Formats: sequence, structure tokens, C-alpha cells
Amino acid sequence: MGNLAFEAVIFDMDGVITKTAITHAAAWKKMFDEFLQKRAKEQGEEFVEFTQADYLAYVDGKPRYKGVASFLESRNISIKFGETSDEPGKETVCGLGNRKNEAFNEVIARDGVEVYESTAKMLEDLTAAGIKLGVASSSKNCAPVLEAVNLLKTFGARVDGVVSAELGLSGKPEPDIFTTACEMLGSTPSKSIVVEDAVSGVQAGAKGNFALTLGIAREDNEKELAENGADFVVTDLEKVGGIKGLNELFIKFSQ
Repeated sequence: MGNLAFEAVIFDMDGVITKTAITHAAAWKKMFDEFLQKRAKEQGEEFVEFTQADYLAYVDGKPRYKGVASFLESRNISIKFGETSDEPGKETVCGLGNRKNEAFNEVIARDGVEVYESTAKMLEDLTAAGIKLGVASSSKNCAPVLEAVNLLKTFGARVDGVVSAELGLSGKPEPDIFTTACEMLGSTPSKSIVVEDAVSGVQAGAKGNFALTLGIAREDNEKELAENGADFVVTDLEKVGGIKGLNELFIKFSQ
């Protein structure tokens, strides 16, 4: 298929490639509810749980500590930032973030990792067509998660939480991780597609001036994705119509 108009596709991981967005949401809820219950008890306040709406608004797609800080700010809770080496659960932004990561890894170890079949098929077809593939994720668990599902070698570029820390990149909604992956692949945003399921991710794709930012609405959030930068929104990649459909979308939105 040498007549494709685009040359690179950069995928987010959690919720796009792997079904780990659900695992992340559960780990965030466990960590924040424990913290909020303890705090409510100590301060004699009412406990207000961490909801799916909180996850989508303040945490989804953002680097771990940024997600902690963003949610706490929404509840007017002020605690020290701390150090990235803080013990999991210590009452600092880093300590809470580290506890969340511990909870995430506990669930992964117990339940394993599943891949979205439609994404696996699309990756296979894009590889066969000679399209350059990148993965851009806020997760510091990106490499081991992809390794667990035998997809790590599929990508010519990986810009995740570990690489971002090394290179000093800003997290989503800034476009740094996508534009860096694009550069690593030897491509440009005008010839590339971003595939994302988070509001902060489609904002990043739009800010990075990618020719097509494709939103995957797994959380009944089509409207939010469309309003925040997704050029086109589907509930699953199978709705795109394969590479041919992806190419048609690219041509339509890169005009």
C-alpha cells in the first residue's frame, strides 16, 4: 500500500493499545479514597470519594505526579510535593503518586494485560504497509507493559514517562512527547497521526499541529474529546475502516 498520504502514526498506550486505562482508574481510586478517608477522619470532615469524573477531568493521560497535584488542587488540598523517592503512601504528591503506581503494578501482576484486538490488527496492517510507528505515553510502566504483550518491538520510537524524565519533556496537554516521538521516527506532524483516548492527549495532538488527531472514546466521552482537539472521534479503531479509512480521514483533515 504505497499510496498512503501519511507516513507515521503515534499511539498513546493506556486505553488505546492496552486495556490498562481501566487498571489505572482503579489504582487511582484505591489510592485517593484511602488518602481521602484518612484525611476526612483526621479533620472531622465528610469523606467525598474519588469518582470516574475526577479521573477523567484531573488525572487521565497526565504524568503521575501532575495528576496527583491536579486532583488535590480540585479539592483545595495542599500538601508538600516531596521527592520522587518518597515511600509509597507518604503524604506528599510524590508519595501518593508512588502508592498509586504500587497499586497499579499489584493489579497488573494479578490480572495481566489485555490488548484491544482492533488496535493490534491496525498495528499489524500499518507495519505491513511500511508506516512508521511510535508510542507516546505518560506512563513509566510503558516498556514493561508493552513487553508483556509482545508489542515493544513494533514501535520505532517510544517516548514514555521514563524518557520524558530523562529528556525533561513537559507532559500532556503539552505536545512534547508526541513531537519528540515524531522526530525520532524521522517524520513531521504534518505527515503524522496521533491516536489518543484522553482529553489531555487530544489537546496535545492539536497543540502539536498533527495533521490528524484521532480520538478513541472508551468512556462515553466523545463530546469532550471532540471539544478538546480531536479531529474525529470513534469508540474503537475498528470503526475507522482499516488503513483505507485512516488514509481517507488523514486526507480530509490535513487539507
